[in-house]
Amino acid sequence: MAGADPFAARYLDETVAIVRALDGAAIERLAAGLASVREAGGRLFLLGVGGSAAHASHAVNDFRKLCGFEAYAPTDNVSELTARTNDDGFDTIFVEWLRTSRLAARDALLVFSVGGGDAARNISACLVKAVQLATELGARVFGVVGRDGGFTARAAEACVVIPPLSPERITPHTEGLCAVVWHLLVSHPLLQRHPTRWESAR
Repeated sequence: MAGADPFAARYLDETVAIVRALDGAAIERLAAGLASVREAGGRLFLLGVGGSAAHASHAVNDFRKLCGFEAYAPTDNVSELTARTNDDGFDTIFVEWLRTSRLAARDALLVFSVGGGDAARNISACLVKAVQLATELGARVFGVVGRDGGFTARAAEACVVIPPLSPERITPHTEGLCAVVWHLLVSHPLLQRHPTRWESAR
């Protein structure tokens, strides 16, 4: 990349390589799965912690506004999130929220996560417990994750794994490209029902 800072050029080259390595078929399966949940009248619950919680909040807006989904992110309610963390432990924040929301078989989870959770090592236990509940209830599980995807990738019926081509920058590339993937999804002809403002204002 002519005239670019060496690190900037390296980072952008890494991003291009990862985008080219993404599994397009997995993204298509995810789009089709989400479309079938919506057509069956199911709700979509988006889960993530840290930067992925911010992705979940933004994505809820787009899935609702552009795709006509009934969609929610538990982390949008800071009062409930902190109450559950304080009183019952961080690992309960999603599973108990989902129980209160009466998660059912026609509903789905969409998990955004770098590691995807690890039950044995007690990593992102809040995600693991939520996915376990969904599996028990017959709700569908989808994900956009990094590395090998951990617990989420193994449990999901469709999961996009951001390839770890740059091991020293797994988190920034996963989180950056997670946004690319879910923006692709809300733009997908199987899912998008309403135009975005700037394109429709031309």
